[in-house]
Amino acid sequence: MLYRLALRVFAVSVAVLAFIPGLPAASAHADPVLVYPGMEILQENRMCTLGYVDPGQKIAYTAGHCRSGPGAVTDVNRNVIGHLATFRDDTPSGATVTTDQVVTDYEAIALDGNIPANNILPGGRALLSSPSSVPHPGEAVCHFGVVTGETCGIVESVNNGWFTMSHGVQSHPGDSGGPVYTAGGGPAQIVGIFNSVWGDLPAAVSWQTTSQQVRQDLGAAAGWRPQTHR
Repeated sequence: MLYRLALRVFAVSVAVLAFIPGLPAASAHADPVLVYPGMEILQENRMCTLGYVDPGQKIAYTAGHCRSGPGAVTDVNRNVIGHLATFRDDTPSGATVTTDQVVTDYEAIALDGNIPANNILPGGRALLSSPSSVPHPGEAVCHFGVVTGETCGIVESVNNGWFTMSHGVQSHPGDSGGPVYTAGGGPAQIVGIFNSVWGDLPAAVSWQTTSQQVRQDLGAAAGWRPQTHR
């Protein structure tokens, strides 16, 4: 039998996308702003966390539901760092989500040419991308969000393009889009982009699945090649 676990979606009470009223309009930056995974980003009145950053391709990633039209993406001080390149977002909006349901949720941000970028997490670990890095139930992982900081736990279940976490992983409004990565010392491997909290379980979309979607959406004709580290 198909295992179908219904998880309640509390779209308002535990939403991890922060809406900030009264923020000033985006403006051109005076000095280059360093872009890195785990930094706070704004899109109009939406605050989120930046996930993976590819310094070579000058593309950064966050959750697709963080987007707000085709406008600029800025840092916390409203310095422009780039613009939306493409996205997918079919985050469930109903009362429940089942484990066989497909979930996609990413936004690719084309960084401005003069914006410096690196792949270093706030804690100092390099965040690497590898096609072989996939989440497994029971695996120790961490999530970084601009509100909660780094929290760690384990992968609870792996589903259709997404996975849930437990035993310590936390999230609050503003943490959407943050990186989920392997725990431990040394370089971290990204395994997901944070999506939401469904019931009591934080959830993320799979980075391996997201990478495949990015290839399809941006395409080789646009000159995009994933930066990978084996």
